[in-house]
Amino acid sequence: MKEIASNKVSGGWQKRYQHTSEVLACDMVFSVYLPPQAATQKVPVLYWLSGLTCNDQNFVTKAGAQRYAAEYGVAIIAPDTSPRGESVADDDAWDFAQGAGFYLNATQSPWSDNFRMYDYIVEELPALINRTQPVDSARCGIFGHSMGGHGALTIALKNPDKYRSVSAFSPICAPMQCAWGEKAFSQYLGSDRELWRQYDSCELISKATQKIPLLVDQGGDDEFLEQQLKPEVLQLVCAEHNHPLTLRMKTGYDHSYYFISSFIGDHIKHHAEALSL
Repeated sequence: MKEIASNKVSGGWQKRYQHTSEVLACDMVFSVYLPPQAATQKVPVLYWLSGLTCNDQNFVTKAGAQRYAAEYGVAIIAPDTSPRGESVADDDAWDFAQGAGFYLNATQSPWSDNFRMYDYIVEELPALINRTQPVDSARCGIFGHSMGGHGALTIALKNPDKYRSVSAFSPICAPMQCAWGEKAFSQYLGSDRELWRQYDSCELISKATQKIPLLVDQGGDDEFLEQQLKPEVLQLVCAEHNHPLTLRMKTGYDHSYYFISSFIGDHIKHHAEALSL
């Protein structure tokens, strides 16, 4: 692992690293924010998953999360959204392939050679972080935006033993019922829709044995709200299965980091309170 950037902010350190991923078979870059408290003790850790077209830097430079992470004493890990590189399969579309890994394990060629973001986020990256950073792996949460909100919800629902808290901004709530999800799933996973269910939050909630509370913020003026995000489907499924959900519709807000930066403090507080137990 190689440190490629380090900047002091809000009393802590925003760092960026490069490493070779065996799971993804390519070099990967990720960012780490260490709050001031990490200088003397292990701190709780949050994993942030970004959305379509993003890399690790969008959240780091636009969300304004560092001041709240410093206030509550939590580290934040921000990985990239897909494998990258000349040897990694790609597509000309902005909503698929590099920059759009959908946090799943691809089974179809050529994507299955590299696109195993689920294993990277759940297994390989945390193992690396736990070995090299002053974090308390027993106090771990996950959150994200859009495609990353989808990833955060599905990963937490599938791994309630690993994550004590989860939240999302504008998540793709029902990917089996929207164009983004259908496109990604059909190419990464093939035509068998039964295989898709393991990466759909609404499908997972219907089978969840542990009911981890969900916090979801959604902008009311989000241009993708009706066609792609479908929070009303998530709300109905959670109500049907008595799964705890706090869905906050925010009038006037869109899909951008202006929205995320407005409420990132609420989300970090939500996680910090859950991880302090």
